[in-house]
Amino acid sequence: MTDSIASMRPGPVPPPLGVWQQSWRLVVVVGIGAASWIVTANALPPDIDPRLSGWLFVADPIIGAICLALVMFRRRYPVIVAAVVTATSAVSTSASGAAALAQCSLATRRRYAEIVPVAVGNVLAGLAITALYPALNPEAAGTPQSFWSTLIFLIIAAAGIVAIGFAIGARREVVWSLQQRAEIAEREQVARAAEARILERHRIAREMHDVLAHRISLVAMQAGVLSYRTDLATDQVVAIAKTIADNSRQALEELRDVLGVLRADELTATDPPEPPQPSLAALPTLVADARIAGMAVTLTDNTAGEPPVTSARTAYRIVQEGLTNVGKHAPGATVWVGIEGCAGQELTVTVLDSGAPRPAASAPASGYGLLGLAERAELIGGALSFGADERGGFLLRATLPWHTSNGKQNR
Repeated sequence: MTDSIASMRPGPVPPPLGVWQQSWRLVVVVGIGAASWIVTANALPPDIDPRLSGWLFVADPIIGAICLALVMFRRRYPVIVAAVVTATSAVSTSASGAAALAQCSLATRRRYAEIVPVAVGNVLAGLAITALYPALNPEAAGTPQSFWSTLIFLIIAAAGIVAIGFAIGARREVVWSLQQRAEIAEREQVARAAEARILERHRIAREMHDVLAHRISLVAMQAGVLSYRTDLATDQVVAIAKTIADNSRQALEELRDVLGVLRADELTATDPPEPPQPSLAALPTLVADARIAGMAVTLTDNTAGEPPVTSARTAYRIVQEGLTNVGKHAPGATVWVGIEGCAGQELTVTVLDSGAPRPAASAPASGYGLLGLAERAELIGGALSFGADERGGFLLRATLPWHTSNGKQNR
């Protein structure tokens, strides 16, 4: 059962032999066969049967040459070649080298169901050839050696050949296993690189979603001011129109950037560097843009020190999304933005609005802004909550980690 399972398991494919590798093997085969034939020919008595002498000097070398040609196909048909050559070596001393090579090659497959019958056949073939040529039969020649000593010699020789084949097969399997591991590691590395590129594109896409949503929200608010306030002076209309044009142009440029990143198969050395990520230092500029758009925003910053880069960037995106949502769903509302925290504690971000003073036209919403922010906060170890405030407004609150220099955070 175990051997049948092993035979079905994919194993190492023997590497193709070069000219030198094939040549020296055949030279060894010819040398063993020739040595066996010469020893047998020299040991023949003068009064040997002419028919046996003719077989030795004519048929035996021809059979050995045929077996030499057969062993060249031992890798394609290992079992058939080994069985044929082993059976032939029972009547030909010249085929002994080819039989040894065929048995060794078969043993590299390390399948007992194939190896054992051929090994037994080689032992029996050795006994048969000693019976065919009396000079090779110790009992017939009158030497002190016995049949059992010949049998033991043949068994040891067959076992040695099988052991060599097993060692070669084991080495091939180790090399094959290492090659498989290297190929798997290379494929995994390619897959990890592709996954990293995909994750980076998703991250950039999320960043650009926040930026674009904010820009478009400002454009919509300013356009709404122009349609609602018909009593504005000419210079005020020009200023608002200029702001709309600037925000639209920046939105188009940012959209072009994100499309280029998402379409690119891979970044090259000539690609422009990624723009710097926002932090808490950019919050006053963000609030100033919102005020220019007509939003009443109050910013309170009670942080002590510089928070981690990931927490600062997430805090900026939370405030940006909060202002964008106010512009969409509660135009004209008063907004309070609060940032507080210190190292070893938590960075707390709060965006609270007073609610829309008048019914607002429904603005298109993707439905993924706050969900995406909640996911970002969770990924860095924070939390995000949002919902209606008891005073009629909308409250967006997040707590983000702010570890100390030793990586700890007080609780």
